[in-house]
Amino acid sequence: MLIESLTVREMLYYSALLQLPGFFFQKKSFVEDAISAMSLGDFADSLIGGHCYTKSLPSGERRRVSIAQELVMRPHVLFIDEPLYHLDSVSALLLMVTLKKLASTGCTLIFTMYQSSTEVFGLFDRICLLSNGNTLFFGETLACLQHFSNAGFPCPIMQSPSDHFLRAINTDFDRIIAMCKNLQEDNSDLSSVNMDTAVAIRTLEATYKSSADSAAVESMIVKLIDKGGPYLKSKGKASGATRIAVLTWRSLLIMSREWKYFWIRFALYLLLTLSIGTIFSNSGHSLSSVTVRVAAVFSFISFILLLSVAGLPAHINEIKIFTHEESNEHSGPVVFLLGHLLSSIPFLFLVSITTALIFYFLVGMRNEFSLLMYFILNVFMCLLANEAFMMVVALIWLETFKCILTLVFIHVMMMLVAGYLKIADALPGPVWKCPLSYVAFHTYAIEGLLENEYVGTSFAVGQVRAISGVQAVHASYDISPSRNAKWGNLLALFLMAVGYRILLFVLLRFKVRKNIVNCNFCCLKMNTTKSR
Repeated sequence: MLIESLTVREMLYYSALLQLPGFFFQKKSFVEDAISAMSLGDFADSLIGGHCYTKSLPSGERRRVSIAQELVMRPHVLFIDEPLYHLDSVSALLLMVTLKKLASTGCTLIFTMYQSSTEVFGLFDRICLLSNGNTLFFGETLACLQHFSNAGFPCPIMQSPSDHFLRAINTDFDRIIAMCKNLQEDNSDLSSVNMDTAVAIRTLEATYKSSADSAAVESMIVKLIDKGGPYLKSKGKASGATRIAVLTWRSLLIMSREWKYFWIRFALYLLLTLSIGTIFSNSGHSLSSVTVRVAAVFSFISFILLLSVAGLPAHINEIKIFTHEESNEHSGPVVFLLGHLLSSIPFLFLVSITTALIFYFLVGMRNEFSLLMYFILNVFMCLLANEAFMMVVALIWLETFKCILTLVFIHVMMMLVAGYLKIADALPGPVWKCPLSYVAFHTYAIEGLLENEYVGTSFAVGQVRAISGVQAVHASYDISPSRNAKWGNLLALFLMAVGYRILLFVLLRFKVRKNIVNCNFCCLKMNTTKSR
């Protein structure tokens, strides 16, 4: 899987850093060799996905980049599944010529292919034809034509050999034969399309088993087994610390270039905060302003968290990249989680400090530095917990629409039980108060911010008496009179941030997403069988 925000050279560099042990300059030379081997010099500094001024890489070049990723490991044998899939004839031929040049350097290339042009077919040294797991031919390319002739299926003069081989051993063509027979009522020659596939497969298999090519292959296998040889030693791999550092830096680089998911999202955060701040600006510090400030804090926390859903596609993409890299043993759950956490902290802190400063001074909160620092820290911890929760949902669904629908619904439910629309103590006991109000980020964030603002303050009621800030807030929100209560709410947010990441680790470690997909596939297969 290619990362469209990186250039070709960067993509290969990070791939080498994740895979190879040793020093950077050694890996750099491997990358340059891979770029040269796959003829990617003209595209080395081009963004894979392009940007507003340049186009993205064509399919052929993308396929070459994918192969170059494996070449940085200097493999002796390379297996490539369908290298020409979705490529036009020119791109396919160019890729095969490049791979032919690579094979001449001593790297053995093994392809799986379902169709090829005559030009591409001519570049193969040897081919193996399989049907339902049975070998119908294995040997040099030119010898395959003679093998088909010996079996009684010579290639027609005006037909491509590769098309002829495919036609002879693919049972799907039986449907085409039936259609042709229905369309043509005369006895015209259908010899090029009416070959009985099952008979052809049995004949080709029997002919191959009795041929000298089959005997030579069997003899070679026996000799290789008897000969044996030393086990290949692993080239090693990058350390865990190196992988974490590479993933962190790569994520930061991607984040700086993904203007759709990060910078537009940041601009929306600023616009939203300015809107809330100007609506509730100059609220004053009187008793009558308490209700307005509580509404301002509730709106700020609720909509900041709701707006974070805009970054969901980026999280889904990161999980897909991790899944691909983990399948190749280039990454692991711990490495991914730490790398993602370290790379997300700067962006979340940037959002926290800018939005908090704008809101704090526009609304006119208490002018004390320690209170401002707590406000920023509270917003940051709330966003950090929400980010981890979003990753859990993204891993479970891995579809943008389903994830957004789920997250919006959950955030709205959290807003309902956050204690503003109805005091937390007045919520119905089962479900609404426990557990929903206790698992909502909003509850702890809003309560902590209000305790930060009002604990230790007092308001004059007439000229005779005064009431505490806690008593003034109680009509709108239930907060604790303790000066340390706000730190308890901050701790709750921190534990949520840690807890959701532990849950994410468990889901990644035990491949829950893969099990869900397999379960859905089995259910679909059972339903299909029943319908039949």
